This record gives sequence, structure tokens and C-alpha cells, in this order.
Amino acid sequence: MLRVIDTETTSFEGGIVEIASVDIESGVICNPMSDFVRPPEAIGFEAMAIHHITEDMVADAPLISEVIGRYLGANVYVAHNAAFDKGKLPQIDAPWICTLKLARKLYPEFESHGNQYLRYRLGLKPTLPEGLYAHRALYDCYVTAELLMYMGREAQWTIREMREISASPSLLYRMRFGKHKGKTFEEVATEDKGYLRWLLGTDLDEDMEFTVKHWLKGA
Repeated sequence: MLRVIDTETTSFEGGIVEIASVDIESGVICNPMSDFVRPPEAIGFEAMAIHHITEDMVADAPLISEVIGRYLGANVYVAHNAAFDKGKLPQIDAPWICTLKLARKLYPEFESHGNQYLRYRLGLKPTLPEGLYAHRALYDCYVTAELLMYMGREAQWTIREMREISASPSLLYRMRFGKHKGKTFEEVATEDKGYLRWLLGTDLDEDMEFTVKHWLKGA
């Protein structure tokens, strides 16, 4: 059984304010669960502007330690940008599948690999509970579940293959920042390899570092 899980937080580095999940069993999305969580610090205004969860909504909520048990026990967990949710949920000791990495692998040329972009670009039509909206945890779980099933059908990946892709760095297609923003890495490697050498000396995430090294090798 696959469990798609999502968290909303006080900030990128901060604690959880909401957790939710849905299960995928025999190609059916089922067993929705969600909980507000009382965080260890105040909710940042930038985060609040994204998920619209306010201090009043979580003031009397349980701690994550009081609700996490409901979400344990799945064979494999799924998240969009799984590294983020995995870091917030160290209690989960199971394999993860990352739909962000799967999307980068299957659709490298897309301008974005965000959940909502992929939903509309691929024409996904998830059946959503009333009253939910983007960037609420349960809403995002339904979108991620639909995305996983869509990509699984298109690529014909096995669960093992999806886990292997998720555990490996992504080879990025296009620069997202800097003076070469919008160009492909192949173009940058051809036109300005010195820029890639300079980038390698900066603080890069594993996907960016892997991609820069790949193109510096002249692949």
C-alpha cells in the first residue's frame, strides 16, 4: 500500500502546522486523513500567505507526536519533493517515492515541476473534498496521488524503479536562476563552462551539484 503524505509548516525550516495523507490501493485513492498540528514556533507570514493556516487555527491542536501514529505503517510513502517531508517526519522509517524527481525524469523540458503546474499541464482532474484549496495538506495529497498514478501509467515504471529514481539525484534540464536563467544546461555548458565551474564552488543542493558535474564532464 502506498501512502501519499504532505505537510504544511511554519517556514521552510520550521515545524509542522498540518499533516495529511491518502492511500493508493489497487489504483484507488482512499482513506483520507488530516490533522492540524500545534507547531513549536510561530507561523511565518510568508508561509501563512501560501497555506492560509493561521495561529488561531492551530492554537488548540495536538502536537505532532500525538497524531503521527495514525500515519505510520504504510509500505511506501509518496510526496512531492519527498526530501522535504521526509526531513519533517523522521518517525517514518519506510521507503519513499518522490513525484518531483519522477516528473523531472519523465518531463525534463517542462518549465516547472511544481504540483499545481503539473496538474494543469497534464490535465489531471483529481476528485477533491469540498472546501479544500491548493497548499492545504490534504488537497496536495490528492493532486500528488493523481500525478503518481498518471506518471506510473505513462512510464510503466515499477515501484522499485520509482524508488530508485527517487533515491538518486535529478539531472536538471534548465537553469532556474542567475545570468543564464531559462537556458538549458547543455547551452550553458557550450557557451559558458566557466560559469558552471564557478557554480560548483557555491552552496548547491544535490540535484544542482550532480547536474553541474555532469555537464562539466562534457557529457
